Amino acid sequence: MRTVVLTMKASVIEMFLVLLLTGVHSNKETAKKIKRPKFTVPQINCDVKAGKIINPEFIVKCPAGCQDPKYHVYGTDVYASYSSVCGAAVHSGVLDNSGGKILVRKVAGQSGYKGSYSNGVQSLSLPRWRESFIVLESKPKKGVTYPSALTYSSSKSPAAQAGETTKAYQRPPIPGTTAQPVTLMQLLAVTVAVATPTTLPRPSPSAASTTSIPRPQSVGHRSQEMDLWSTATYTSSQNRPGADPGTQRQDPSGAAFQKPVGADVSLGEMDSWKPGSVLLDEGLVPKEDLSTQSLEPVSLGDPNCKIDLSFLIDGSTSIGKRRFRIQKQLLADVAQALDIGPAGPLMGVVQYGDNPATHFNLKTHTNSRDLKTAIEKITQRGGLSNVGRAISFVTKNFFSKANGNRSGAPNVVVVLVDGWPTDKVEEASRLARESGINIFFITIEGAAENEKQYVVEPNFANKAVCRTNGFYSLHVQSWFGLHKTLQPLVKRVCDTDRLACSKTCLNSADIGFVIDGSSSVGTGNFRTVLQFVTNLTKEFEISDTDTRIGAVQYTYEQRLEFGFDKYSSKPDILNAIKRVGYWSGGTSTGAAINFALEQLFKKSKPNKRKLMILITDGRSYDDVRIPAMAAHLKGVITYAIGVAWAAQEELEVIATHPARDHSFFVDEFDNLYQYVPRIIQNICTEFNSQPRN
Repeated sequence: MRTVVLTMKASVIEMFLVLLLTGVHSNKETAKKIKRPKFTVPQINCDVKAGKIINPEFIVKCPAGCQDPKYHVYGTDVYASYSSVCGAAVHSGVLDNSGGKILVRKVAGQSGYKGSYSNGVQSLSLPRWRESFIVLESKPKKGVTYPSALTYSSSKSPAAQAGETTKAYQRPPIPGTTAQPVTLMQLLAVTVAVATPTTLPRPSPSAASTTSIPRPQSVGHRSQEMDLWSTATYTSSQNRPGADPGTQRQDPSGAAFQKPVGADVSLGEMDSWKPGSVLLDEGLVPKEDLSTQSLEPVSLGDPNCKIDLSFLIDGSTSIGKRRFRIQKQLLADVAQALDIGPAGPLMGVVQYGDNPATHFNLKTHTNSRDLKTAIEKITQRGGLSNVGRAISFVTKNFFSKANGNRSGAPNVVVVLVDGWPTDKVEEASRLARESGINIFFITIEGAAENEKQYVVEPNFANKAVCRTNGFYSLHVQSWFGLHKTLQPLVKRVCDTDRLACSKTCLNSADIGFVIDGSSSVGTGNFRTVLQFVTNLTKEFEISDTDTRIGAVQYTYEQRLEFGFDKYSSKPDILNAIKRVGYWSGGTSTGAAINFALEQLFKKSKPNKRKLMILITDGRSYDDVRIPAMAAHLKGVITYAIGVAWAAQEELEVIATHPARDHSFFVDEFDNLYQYVPRIIQNICTEFNSQPRN
């Protein structure tokens, strides 16, 4: 009996060992069969914004064609998360327009994002945004695991558009089923159940197995028991015929949270939600920020291109509907590329035919989106092609304060002409240029050899544009090539340093008054001279970037009353002139000219015209010839105004050639005011007679 018992024990032990060895071998075989999953790079579309992706760092593959301006990018190098991920990659130079893999890393939000044009993409400016990202080449870091499936912050995952299967299964409501409070152990059980590859029966309307888990609620439904969390039903759909393994939780109010395929429901995921937060396209935004955080950022415009722009578009009958649409498309592309906004460029449109008509002025639309919508609604007027009449209309009516014209912003007109104008443009354009308007011409399909006899004004474009150096003229042989003018046009109109016609006779000079304060003038007459200086100053546009004013008073000695950089507004300058005190003494005009050259004009800006206006009432005690010649050689345009006992021959020596345009004599101080209009006219005539090449 004892032997039998021992034999049975040995058999049991033997069977146990066999089963143990079989299990070990089986586990080894299973381990061999389980291969390490290969990392697959998620693909996204060009329109996917970084803010929609929750992952802090990830590698993605972008398709070709993301250089298109419809994919908005905000910033340079560091981009606002409202930007297109792939558009930013092209802008940064990491990708070209053929697409490819990139590494994206989220960083902190910035107080401002500067727009720029790079690699065929015009990025926009943005005042601030709560989250940013940078784009790098797709070189994975050692030891860093990148997600094969991205986690999105919206129930409509953009990944679905790029080929990922993230369809949501929404369980139909079942009568009599109520959600029960959940415990931590139940939540853990659900986590394990989802991760375990167990086949579950399909739920039926009569009997369904439900398990409650917490979920993020929509704003305004805060649970007392779990603060943000409430309860909802969760049902596996893995065994449902045709069902996708993606999951979705639905609350009674209809707010849904969807998980991408392959993601596990876990406590780690729940911990990523923050109380008081709601889902928005750009990421998680605290509830208290909702009143100030806009879903669609409104750009203030590109401050590096602050211009007031008017497009004159050809609406003549001969252009036809198809070419008119091509013309509108160019305007829409320009509106997009310029980054329209109150701190940057503003744009209006005038259509011409027989007569011009304004579609919208500078202040009608203050962002690119609204402007493009308005351009799309423009209809063709028909008629002739009266360009000269349209330019006159814009000069007189368009650039006014009531229409949104801004002081300090260059005025630019871009004229599109199909063929040739049916009226003359030279005189209208000259008046526009003298008003400070920079005229650009885009000519399409010029006159053929047998049509030139019908052209009203040969070489009309060169007679119209601001300068004839080629900078202001663009020509295309065919309407189908009009889109090629977009980039050079945008670059040129934004190059404010080269907008030469913005510089007028009234806003582009450093003017130094050299005032005789000798004893023969007297206190009363000196105040009259100061009033004359005031009347002249009032005619100019005064600012740091426009005309600047300085003043020197002299007797035997010289005194700098104020320099060009002392005052930068017209009221301040006029008050400073009033405060100049009468000095009294002798008359050393030659020394005064030398002093003005050294103390005033030596500090003049290189791009300013230098004007010296000297007022004296007598013959100088010293020589004026050498100082006057020095002034002329240094490019200082000198006006000499003599009163009473001033020597006419000295005035002509001091004045710039021709003396008849730059020297004036008046017998009494009280008659000085009569010469103000003539002096201003001569200054402007001389300015506008400069060569335009």
